[in-house]
Amino acid sequence: MHSTLIVARMDPSSAQQVTDLFAAFDATDMPHRMGTRRRQLFTYKGLYFHLQDFDHEAGGESIEEAKTDTAFQQISTDLRPFIDPYDPAWKTPSDAMAQRFYLWDPKGDASK
Repeated sequence: MHSTLIVARMDPSSAQQVTDLFAAFDATDMPHRMGTRRRQLFTYKGLYFHLQDFDHEAGGESIEEAKTDTAFQQISTDLRPFIDPYDPAWKTPSDAMAQRFYLWDPKGDASK
């Protein structure tokens, strides 16, 4: 499994609107086509965290490939009033992805 974490800014009062948008998006076949296994959204003091788990290591690549799909483009447009880039230079989802620097696995494997 592969995970990505997108970091952005969001007014916590927008949580229900963002939830509704993702609930509608996740009810389509798009998450399955991207290999999405699970999506979790978090907010903390004006920050937005979007944790997405994929069936395979190419999760980030799947997001980049999905950018041309109309469903992906539509949710991106619909989220704009609620989600602001953390970094003003943000252009694509990969620009907002946190870099994991440690992973503990219950099998005893610790790695990057």
